[in-house]
Amino acid sequence: MGSILEDPRFAGIEPFKTKLWLASPTMHGDEQKWVDDAIRTNWVSTVGVNINEVEKQIAEYVDVKYAVALSAGTAALHLATKLAGEKLYGQAKPNEGTLVGHRVFCSDVTFDASINPVAYEDGEAVFIDTEHDTWNMCPKALEKAFETYSEVKLIVVAHLYGTPGKMEEIKAIADRHGALIVEDAAESLGAKYLLNGKWVETGALGNYNCISFNGNKIITGSAGGMFLTDSKEDADKVRKWSTQSREAAPWYQHEEVGYNYRMSNIVAGVVRGQMPFLDEHIAQKKAIYERYKEGLKDLPVKMNPFDASKSEPNYWLSCMIIDEEAMAPMVRGEQDYLYKSEPGKSSPHEILDAFATFNVEGRPIWKPMHMQPIYRTHAFITTEGNGRGRSNAYIAGSGIDVGADIFRRGLCLPSDNKMTAEQQDRVIEIIHRSFL
Repeated sequence: MGSILEDPRFAGIEPFKTKLWLASPTMHGDEQKWVDDAIRTNWVSTVGVNINEVEKQIAEYVDVKYAVALSAGTAALHLATKLAGEKLYGQAKPNEGTLVGHRVFCSDVTFDASINPVAYEDGEAVFIDTEHDTWNMCPKALEKAFETYSEVKLIVVAHLYGTPGKMEEIKAIADRHGALIVEDAAESLGAKYLLNGKWVETGALGNYNCISFNGNKIITGSAGGMFLTDSKEDADKVRKWSTQSREAAPWYQHEEVGYNYRMSNIVAGVVRGQMPFLDEHIAQKKAIYERYKEGLKDLPVKMNPFDASKSEPNYWLSCMIIDEEAMAPMVRGEQDYLYKSEPGKSSPHEILDAFATFNVEGRPIWKPMHMQPIYRTHAFITTEGNGRGRSNAYIAGSGIDVGADIFRRGLCLPSDNKMTAEQQDRVIEIIHRSFL
């Protein structure tokens, strides 16, 4: 078959003249005001009114006592992970991380920024399989992991695509085993979870909590992140580390390894201009999710799920997963893929190729960390225990791997909050045609 534009299934559909993005920044005007103010007053470094105000705004919104503005969500995750390691195992030598010699239980289906800080601190990530209900860390698999690695005292939990994980169960397991939680809420600012009868914002559910203002997030600073806590001691420590660990001396004096991780007052100006529109962005993202759900209900697909009784996502990315019986053949290598078209069926890459042809951005589901080349020697735990080495002629087992299954059958749909209903209808039509 020739190009998709020549495929009769897609006859009559015109490519978008300008690209329809997965999730791009949405500016409102006040961002420029506060950036200009920083430049006009010459506060363009890592101190200034914008930083102070953004820390206050975020702390009030998430309902925590302290927020520390940092250069990236990854910086926040690194310092949160470092802080957890120091609390658990003591201050590290300058040439070692705080997790040296220790394992950490980590979400498996996430972006690698969640996991790499464990390596920065010389720890070893152990990946916990995902569950189908929320596409987040599976509490049953987490409990199973403690049967094998009872010594573990740290858990890194990410909320995928803005949907909260099962935090009540995860926190109960952590408490039983005396473990701390680093909460990666990079994608879920504005999402809420019902914990012990009280609605709590993500970013306030762990012992150490992080959010991101990356360019594709629900609000953005073009970059930036934040560490969130109710502990003044923890906030002060992260603030110190993020400014090269300078001591209170009239010269540069350092007793600890430090980092250049503080947020710029210019970046903070963008975030400051964005914050008043967070709830509006969430409402727009929710409308996009619901339009997809309605428009695709006649296809053998499902939207990315959440527990409506215990959580309210921020709907950052709308995703879908193809029913097993409707999956057309598809295989992936490390950097390439191959699929076959079959009537009444489709596959993620067939749909993504159609999107690309019509100037639409989509994306595969985040590839599970246990499948990444860099981490293939690390342990992976499912509800059945060890998830490695399950497929050979002598072991009978289900081979359960929920994260790999979601990766194989799922894809992220264009979820830009500037997308019109008419544009979304065309995307929905492209998806329908892919199943013809």
